[in-house]
Amino acid sequence: MYLADAAWPEAGEQLDDESLAIVPVGSTEQHGPHLPLATDHIIAQGLAREAASRADVVCTPTVKIGVSPHHQQFPGTLSVDPPAFRDYMESLVESLAYQGLNRVVFVNAHGGNVDHLREVGRRVREDRTAYAIEWMWDESIPDLVDDLFDHNGPHGGPKETAMVMHLAERLVHEDRLAEARDGGVLDFDPHTTGRQFGARTFYDAIDNSDNGVFGDQTDATPEKGEELFEAATEQLVRLCEWLDDQPFESLMPKDRVDVDNRDR
Repeated sequence: MYLADAAWPEAGEQLDDESLAIVPVGSTEQHGPHLPLATDHIIAQGLAREAASRADVVCTPTVKIGVSPHHQQFPGTLSVDPPAFRDYMESLVESLAYQGLNRVVFVNAHGGNVDHLREVGRRVREDRTAYAIEWMWDESIPDLVDDLFDHNGPHGGPKETAMVMHLAERLVHEDRLAEARDGGVLDFDPHTTGRQFGARTFYDAIDNSDNGVFGDQTDATPEKGEELFEAATEQLVRLCEWLDDQPFESLMPKDRVDVDNRDR
């Protein structure tokens, strides 16, 4: 169920039967000259809504602005300070828990949100409010992504381009795919790009790429996007089903180790 579409009596009936909520989280930031600023939240929302329908769980409205200071040089990018983002997301989880939804999956499509969402998950788990975990779509299907594209790119590359082609093709500037490839960085190596003697020397996307993107965007097609979407949705549904089956207490922090009673 998409929560925002329901009137409160219908919402109440559904919430009485549920303990899990999916929260799509993205960003509003540059994704090169060919993709919309909405790329991340389009992907997060598409996956979350579809998985919630298939798994018969609750999906909340999408959080559309995340932590994106590393893209700030490109016009249109919006960002919130990390502490504000963490506090907001923690408060949202607390509100969901009040409604009886004490298991939360953050369907995240923006790398800049990852560490902050994991910190929120730690906070709400430590005070036993809820169990919240971060899920990143491409990390759930790494082999497929590698098989489909020779030059993936961590940002604005063919995998995101293909996904948006599948979900919102009208927003993709397909006449700029070669421009995106040629004006960015074709080969991104996380171990060498932007590094000196083992140190990461860059802070912003523009430090490595003049147009802010990486990979070969011309390798993207709507058909590849649909294949990625279906595979990632399947993984998300399985995660929700697994999490929904777990006893709440088993998800909470373990007790402090009793030194006197430890196995010898």
